[in-house]
Amino acid sequence: MNDLAQRELDYRRIEQAIRYLNMHVKEQPDLTEVAAHVALSPYHFQRLFTRWAGVSPKRFLALLTLNYAKEILEAGSASVLEAALDCGLSGAGRLHDLFVTMEAMTPGEYKAQGHLLEIRFGFHPTPFGRALLCVTRRGVCGLSFVEPGDDAAALTYQQRRWPLSKFVPDEAETALYAGRIFSSEVVPAFDRTLACLVKGTAFQCKVWKALLEIPPGELSTYSRVAASAGKAAAVRAAANAVGLNPVAYLIPCHRVIRESGALGGYRWGVVRKQAMLAREFAERDARVLGRE
Repeated sequence: MNDLAQRELDYRRIEQAIRYLNMHVKEQPDLTEVAAHVALSPYHFQRLFTRWAGVSPKRFLALLTLNYAKEILEAGSASVLEAALDCGLSGAGRLHDLFVTMEAMTPGEYKAQGHLLEIRFGFHPTPFGRALLCVTRRGVCGLSFVEPGDDAAALTYQQRRWPLSKFVPDEAETALYAGRIFSSEVVPAFDRTLACLVKGTAFQCKVWKALLEIPPGELSTYSRVAASAGKAAAVRAAANAVGLNPVAYLIPCHRVIRESGALGGYRWGVVRKQAMLAREFAERDARVLGRE
């Protein structure tokens, strides 16, 4: 079993544990109970969870409990977000930006709807589950997470996004991109040659560019994203654009939360969003401690 395949298997175990913690957060299950649910000994579960997330199951449960508390306060004052930040959901210092260049399509390319564009695709294991990756000579044009048995539906969705393009299976080519995107680091540092080719309205492209400005381990809100995209009043439109993000993880829509500080939804599953943020928070904390 290669490294990425092992990490996908580990993620499935962690995903199962996170789902259990979500369902039983009010009961505050202990390590033994959660370990038994994923059919591991407490010792091996503790090691796997801590190695994968960078925090212990107990620490993660505390963060999860805090999130539920914020949801209860969702109808309260706007200062909840500030309180959430003070509680450790985001640090004061900004970390390194993701070095990702996003190239919006030219008017001519948009009008042609990808005519004569060759898109190479492949399915790959990642730290956050199986993913479909679509690439062109201009960069990554599609990245989505795929549940078991949904490969065909995921590919059909991408083909509908690019109806005039030629899709070519090429896992050897896309594996090179997968290796760079999902490196062995918790939060990889991308070089500027890793570009994204996206197709959308001018405002949608501005929103996706605004997402790239949110560093790993930090959070933003839909209103802040709308303001960064140049239309502070278009919060609903910004939220819709975030939900239509065609390149998961690389364009980090998982870093956007509700104004109240509640986690909110995620196109590829709230549990996956929690997992991504948990790893980024752990890396952030490790870097901050390393500077002290």
